[in-house]
Order: sequence, then structure tokens, then C-alpha cells
Amino acid sequence: MSNYLVAMEAAWLVRDVDGIDDAIGVAVSEAGKRLNQKEMDYVEVEVGGTPCPACGEAFDSAFIAADTALVGLLLEMKVFNAEGEQHAQRIAKSEIGGALTKVPLKVIETFDIEDEED
Repeated sequence: MSNYLVAMEAAWLVRDVDGIDDAIGVAVSEAGKRLNQKEMDYVEVEVGGTPCPACGEAFDSAFIAADTALVGLLLEMKVFNAEGEQHAQRIAKSEIGGALTKVPLKVIETFDIEDEED
């Protein structure tokens, strides 16, 4: 059994926003609130990054059209005692997907981590 850090990308829709910073703040806040309601405060939530096609530098993953934003969130969760990398991914996706229903999720990276004391 191994321990893993699973990073996922989520697509969060925010309506009636004035700007990128407002959209990002609302998306992170709403996602955190829904996770906390399910007592999942161990999931890290932050805005994702999208690489610039011209220079390759990352910028905040958010797009606004018609006062509606699509914000890419990065969600990270540690999974302990998983049988393997795919098992850890399934556990994380199931746990987070259960709290964030109707939110598209995609596993983007999985890291093997050392045994840690909580």
C-alpha cells in the first residue's frame, strides 16, 4: 500500500461576474464551501494555470464572456494506503466528485509521496 497526492482540474461556472478576480474568488469560495459541508477540508483548492500559447508563461485559468466565467480550479488530495496510482485516482475522483456534483473533473497528475505523520 502506498500514499499518493492526486491533483485534479475542475471546470467551475460563475454567473454575473464583473471581472477575472471576482470570478476566481467566487469559484474558489464556492468550491471550498461545498467541500467543507462534506467535511473535506483536507482538499486543497486554488485557481489553475493555463500556459500562454505565445510565450508559455502560465496565467490564471479563467475566461469571461457575457458576464459568465469559466474558472479552472486545481484540487489536490492526499490518498493514503492505495493499492496503486490508478486506485488512488479513483478514490480521489470519487470523494471529490461526491462533494462537487455536476462539476467536470479530470486527473492531471499523481505523485507517490512518502509516509507522513498527520
